[in-house]
Amino acid sequence: MNSFRKLSAEEILVLEAQSNRADDWSSVEVAEGFSAASIYDCRLRGTVRIGKGVGLRNSNICNYEIGDGSTVENVAALECRRESTFGNGVSVATMNECEGRSVKIYEGLTAQTGYIAAVYRHRRITTARIERMADEYAAAKRSAIGRIGRNSRIEGARFIRETNIGDDVVIEGASALGNGTVGNGAYIGVDVKAYDFIIAPNARIDNGVVIERCFIGESVIMDKGFSASESLFFSNSHCENGEAASIFAGPYTVSHHKSTLLIAGMFSFFNAGSGSNQSNHLFKSGAVHQSVHLRGCKFASGAYIMSPAIEAPFTMILGHHSRHHDIADLPYSYLIEKEGRSMLIPGANLMSYGTVRDIEKWPKRDKRKVRGDIINFEEYNPYITGKLIKGLNILNRLAEETPDTELYGYNKVFIKASHLQRGIKLYNKAIAASIGIMLRDGRPSGADGRGEWADLAGQYISKNAVRSLLDSVDDGTITSLDELDSRLKAFAEHYAEYAYDWAFETLAELLGHRPDGDETAAAIAAAENIHASLRRMTDDDRLNDCSPEMSIGYGIDCDTDEERELDFKTVRGLE
Repeated sequence: MNSFRKLSAEEILVLEAQSNRADDWSSVEVAEGFSAASIYDCRLRGTVRIGKGVGLRNSNICNYEIGDGSTVENVAALECRRESTFGNGVSVATMNECEGRSVKIYEGLTAQTGYIAAVYRHRRITTARIERMADEYAAAKRSAIGRIGRNSRIEGARFIRETNIGDDVVIEGASALGNGTVGNGAYIGVDVKAYDFIIAPNARIDNGVVIERCFIGESVIMDKGFSASESLFFSNSHCENGEAASIFAGPYTVSHHKSTLLIAGMFSFFNAGSGSNQSNHLFKSGAVHQSVHLRGCKFASGAYIMSPAIEAPFTMILGHHSRHHDIADLPYSYLIEKEGRSMLIPGANLMSYGTVRDIEKWPKRDKRKVRGDIINFEEYNPYITGKLIKGLNILNRLAEETPDTELYGYNKVFIKASHLQRGIKLYNKAIAASIGIMLRDGRPSGADGRGEWADLAGQYISKNAVRSLLDSVDDGTITSLDELDSRLKAFAEHYAEYAYDWAFETLAELLGHRPDGDETAAAIAAAENIHASLRRMTDDDRLNDCSPEMSIGYGIDCDTDEERELDFKTVRGLE
C-alpha cells in the first residue's frame, strides 16, 4: 500500500499549466515518486490519490485512488459518488426468477459456495449463515473511495462509477460500469454495460455485452452482444450472442448463438445449440419453476425444455419436451422427440466419440491462473458411477416388471425395449470400468468415501463430507467464507483416496464380501479391458463421422473422387 502526501505548490502550478483543474487541490494526494508531467486536461474532484508512474489525460475523476503505473485517458466520468461495497453483497436471483435461490455475490465467490447457497435451501440455518458471511465480507469492502490497482489501463470509457478495478486490468471503450468489481487481469471492451456485478480475474467481456446483477467467474468469456441478468457464471464459461436470465452456469457453460435463451436453470459443462430454449412458461404461481441439466448435458439445435425438468449427466437433448421429465439417474443418454413423445435411449452417449472429446478437451481449455473453483475432470468417479448403478437398477426393474412390452414408461419419458436392453449392457460395462479405474488410480488411506456423492458445480465430493462441512457452518465452527473454501479444498486434495474407498466398498457390496488383493487386481484388469472396449466403440463412432458419406460438399471443383477425398482429409485433419 502506498503512503500519500499533499501536493507541493510547485506541483500544483505544473498541473494547472497542463490544463488540470481541482475543486480543492488539498484533497489531491500523491505517492512518493509522483510526476506531474504525465497529468493533462483532467478535472479532479473530491479525494483523489495518485500513485507513481500514473498517467491521466482528458478525464473527469472523483473520489478514486489510482495505483502505480496505471493510466486513465479520455474517460467521461471515473467517480465514486457515494459509499459503496463495489458489487459485494449484491443478491442475485439465480435459478429461480422469484428469488427463492438468491445468492449474495462477492469477490472470490467459488462455484462450490455458490452451489451450496443456491441448492441447499432446505438447510435454512446453513444458507442464512453463508448469507451473513457474505454480508460481513461486503461490509469490509465498503468505502467512499474507489480504487484502480497497479498497471491497469482505462481508455475511452464513458461512465465508471462505484467500481473497483484490480491490477493489470484493461478497459477500452466501455459504455457504463456501475457498482462492481473488476478482478486482476480482466479485459472489458467496447460498449460493455455492467451494473451490480463482480467480474473475476482474467475474465474477458467485450463487444456490447450487457450484464446486470451477475457474477462473472475466472477466465469466463462474454462477447458479441450477449446479455445476462440475475445469473452466476463460473470458470471457463463462454457465452456469445444469446441471452441468459436467472441461471446458475457452472464451469464450462457454453452458448454461442443469437437465438439461444437460457433461463431459470442450472447448467454445468454444458453446450447450447442454436435456437435452443429452456423456458419457464407455467406462471400460475409466478415464474417459480426451474430446470436442472447436470454435468455434460447438450442441447441440439432447436431443442426445447419446458421447466421443471431434470436430466442426468451427459445427456444429449434433441427436439421438444414439455412433460416435465425426471431422468436424473439415467446418465449418458439421448433424449429425443418422436411423434410428440419424449423418447430416452439409455447409455447411447457411452458410444459417442463426442462424449470422449468433451471429457478430454475440458482440462486442455482450462485458462485459469487463480483456480478458486474446484474442478474434477476425472471420467470415472463415484458421482456418475453412482448414477450408473441407480440407472442400471431402474432399467432392470422396468424389464422385470413388464418383460413382454415393447415400450416402457418412466418419469414422463418412454424407452424402447431394445434400447433398454442395450442400456443395461452399456451400464454394466461402464460401472465395471469405473470401479476398476478408481481402484487403479487411488490408494487405500483410511479416507471414508462411502455413500452417495454429489457434483458441487465441478467438484466431486461425498454427501457425508458435505453434511459434515455444513454442520460445521451451522454450529459456528466455520465462521468465514475462506474457511468454507479451505474445507472443500482439503477434500479435493485427497479426492483419489476418497474415490478409492468408495470404489472398494462398492466392489465389496457387489461381491457380497470384502475383496482380497487378487480380486482387486482382477477388477482393475477387467476395467482396463472394458475401458479399451468402450474406446473402440467411440473410435468407431469417430470413423463414421469421418466416412466418405461425410465428405459431401467437399472438393466442389475437383474432377476426381481422389481429389475430393484429399480435400476432405486435408480440411478435416485426417492425414
